[in-house]
Amino acid sequence: MGTLYLASILYKLMRKAIAFFTILFIINIWSAFSADIKNVGVPYVQNYTKAQYQSGNQNWSVTRDEHGIMYFGNAEGLLTFDGRYWQLYRMPNGLIVRSVAADGKGKVYAGGFGEFGYWENNKKGFLKYNSLAHLVPKASMPNEEIWKIYVDGERVIFQSFGAIFIYSKGKISVVRAPNPFLFLFKTGNRYFVEQVNSGLFELKSNHLDFIEGSKILGNSGVLSILPFQHDKYLIGTAKNGLFVYDGKQISPWKNQANDFLKTYQLNNGAVIPNKYFAFGTILNGIVIIDAVGNVVQHINKSSGLQNNTVLSLFTDSEQNLWAGLDNGIDRIEVNSPLYFYFDKTGRFGTVYSSIIFNKKIYLGTNQGLFYSDWLPGGNNRLLQTFDFKLIPGSQGQVWDLSLQDGRLLCGHNDGTYQVNGSGIAKISSVNGGWTVKKLNENLLIQGTYTGLVIYRKDTGGNWVFDHKIDGFGEPSRYVEEDSKGQIWVSHAYKGIYKITLSSDFKKVTSRKYYDKYSGLPDSYNVNVFSLENRIVFSSDSGFCIYDDITDRFYKYQQLNKMLGTFASSNKIIAAIGKKYWFINHGRVALADLSTPGKLTIDSNRFNTLNGQMVQHYENINLINNSIYLISVDDGFVILNDDDALIANKIQLPEILIRKVENITDKVAVISENSGSINDIEIPFSQNNIRITYSLPYYRQAKIKYQYYLEGYSRQWSDWTAQSQKEFTNLSQGVYKFSVRAKINDENISPAAIFSFTILPPWYATKIAVFFYLLLVVLVFYIVRYYYHLKLTRHQHFIHEKLDREKEEFLKQEAIANEQQIVKIKNEQLQADLASKSRELANSAMNIVYKNELLQKISEEITHLKDGSGKQLSDDQLRRIQKVIHEGMNDERDWNIFESSFNEAHENFFKKLKSDHPGLVPNDLKLCAYLRMNMSSKEMASLLNISLRGVEIRRYRLRKKLNLEHDKNLVEFLIEL
Repeated sequence: MGTLYLASILYKLMRKAIAFFTILFIINIWSAFSADIKNVGVPYVQNYTKAQYQSGNQNWSVTRDEHGIMYFGNAEGLLTFDGRYWQLYRMPNGLIVRSVAADGKGKVYAGGFGEFGYWENNKKGFLKYNSLAHLVPKASMPNEEIWKIYVDGERVIFQSFGAIFIYSKGKISVVRAPNPFLFLFKTGNRYFVEQVNSGLFELKSNHLDFIEGSKILGNSGVLSILPFQHDKYLIGTAKNGLFVYDGKQISPWKNQANDFLKTYQLNNGAVIPNKYFAFGTILNGIVIIDAVGNVVQHINKSSGLQNNTVLSLFTDSEQNLWAGLDNGIDRIEVNSPLYFYFDKTGRFGTVYSSIIFNKKIYLGTNQGLFYSDWLPGGNNRLLQTFDFKLIPGSQGQVWDLSLQDGRLLCGHNDGTYQVNGSGIAKISSVNGGWTVKKLNENLLIQGTYTGLVIYRKDTGGNWVFDHKIDGFGEPSRYVEEDSKGQIWVSHAYKGIYKITLSSDFKKVTSRKYYDKYSGLPDSYNVNVFSLENRIVFSSDSGFCIYDDITDRFYKYQQLNKMLGTFASSNKIIAAIGKKYWFINHGRVALADLSTPGKLTIDSNRFNTLNGQMVQHYENINLINNSIYLISVDDGFVILNDDDALIANKIQLPEILIRKVENITDKVAVISENSGSINDIEIPFSQNNIRITYSLPYYRQAKIKYQYYLEGYSRQWSDWTAQSQKEFTNLSQGVYKFSVRAKINDENISPAAIFSFTILPPWYATKIAVFFYLLLVVLVFYIVRYYYHLKLTRHQHFIHEKLDREKEEFLKQEAIANEQQIVKIKNEQLQADLASKSRELANSAMNIVYKNELLQKISEEITHLKDGSGKQLSDDQLRRIQKVIHEGMNDERDWNIFESSFNEAHENFFKKLKSDHPGLVPNDLKLCAYLRMNMSSKEMASLLNISLRGVEIRRYRLRKKLNLEHDKNLVEFLIEL
């Protein structure tokens, strides 16, 4: 039993020890990343205007979640910012969000009038509001604004003027008091709240304990309670200033800010770890004090804030001070190594050079030389203020301020001056003193508009004009001396000169001009500088060095490679030791060459300077071992290099994958916070998507992104400033989108991964495949049925076809037989016709022969004599001739001929009579003889006429038939 008790005691002691060392470690880490706030100038202020975030003017509260996303209680709802994108979420009934608090576990609590609850991402990655007001007992339902919310482990505390609501384990308990509350404050693990006219109380569990002596605070209202040194608490009131509570009594705290806070009405406060306190006011911006009560900063509208009324303050883990204003949101880099002074009035114009000398700060501008007292760190002063005055006689363009052996020289458009306090004395009338370099302990060389000038040191230690170097009159922008004593001069516009001076430095003994034909990348924008006792030449294509042997220029590859993007720098300024400033057309970096063979370059912490310096006239001066004075367009910047090294160690946050949008037809949000979900499913009809991502890094920086889509891309993309990527016509399948960020081409964040699935199209889903299989089976049976049906029909068709073919064959055979019969009949008819034709011809020839015989008989009979030898009497001859004539003209011969002719030549006479009714019998006879192609002699015999008569009759017949002259009569009759 004793052993167990001892073990228990040891365990408790170990836990306390671990807790103590953990807290100590955190404090040390926090302290390591904390920087002293300066009282010269103001830290960098980033303005977020209403036009940028597109929401209400007023911002009542600020918080930050575990992902680094900022949340603002805005007049129009819950406003979020991830470093790149703003998003507004409206409360029910469009309520003003008065209070917000993130629990670090995915929930953001918010409160408004008569309403409180929490915002949380749903399964689809949309931030949705869940009300808790319905859990409040009906008798205590809130009907006032919820002004404060605090997350306390497993419970959440909501405070209004009338009650305190404690949400724990799904239930809400209510704490009330006789008098109204003002505001509840969480300080460490303790909660304090003021009751109007009753004093200050501490909330313990679910009851209130009075703080003895708190009535000293008065009735102006406690508006801030912050943890103070050694278990003390710093109490801020609206009009009675600051008080300290040591756990036993409350006492006023006399400090530099009290009068200021009373006058301008303190409104809220925030701790800036680990020794500063920021207080927002109603009337004059923000004041920052240190642990002993000194005012180290005052930031208001004239020094960068958008509005002097500060409604809320919040310090994030990177020590950015966020200010919710009556009009806008501002982020203040209180631990920035850079502190700014801007001439808001435009009084002294553009600053070309600046320097601190003899407790005065000098600004060389395009309007003249201005000065003011320099008294930083004075404990009797609230802040370092400046009252710049123009030095009489310095009006005009100032190019250069150079400190040489305790004397301040001013290179001016009108010449060169020595500056003595608030006055100047001209030491040279040569116009345009651009740059001054030391030749030796007693001589200076200066580049001017019209060549080179030598100054010497007099017995009093002052620099006086000695002479202008003869033999060189070119505009000399930069001048450097090399190890051999040669002078290199950068022409103001074009080329480089190498000059050798006489032993008395009075004239040029040799000079040579170099341009792109000598190995330089270009003839223009080439400058000369000294880097680690070596002459280097800058160009837009990188640094070059000169080779004595070849008398040519070559790329300085080793330096260019180590400088990266700053290889194209246009200016080098010596810093301290082996450190050098490189200016690359508005971008600033500090390079450290202290380690042989190694160069480290840092541009990250100087991003706020980018583009703010006068190009080609950048000016940076060392004040002491770690403080630099940097000239910017309308003022100057103080840089603490030690603080810059601390600030540069902050780790990068994780990159956030934000919106996924469908861009197929019109833009539709698929998911708002895709990094909080995985394996989102996207319909195939929405396979054109846009993925938005951001890095919650709020300092000024050049942020680039690189992405890779597994299943689509072959390799990581190029680095780009674009914070979104569109993918079109994605095929179905599983994809994994990875994205990472890079700041200032140096630090790379871990990759964020988002998985999603493009679902198959409707025609490729499992249901569709099932229906396809079902359809295939159905089609198979339908095809099978129709195949059998078709087969049956085909068989029936084949039988019918065979029957038809058989019938057709029989028909064809019958037709062929009939045709054969017809052919035989035709042949028979042709034979009969030929026979008839022959008979006709024979008959005709017989008639011809008969007539010829009778004609011969008729001719011979005239010569016949009777028995007595006498010729026959005429009467006898007549009777004989009559008989002969009757024989020759016997119509029976014609009738027989006609009958035979008609049989051979069917309906010939009918057609002829029909077409030519005017034909007489003799004409018909002639036509018949002509169709038979008889000769004229044969026709003359048949017709019992002469040959002449035949011709006459042919002629007459042609006329009756109306034949053309060229038409053959016989052919016409044959064709008829």
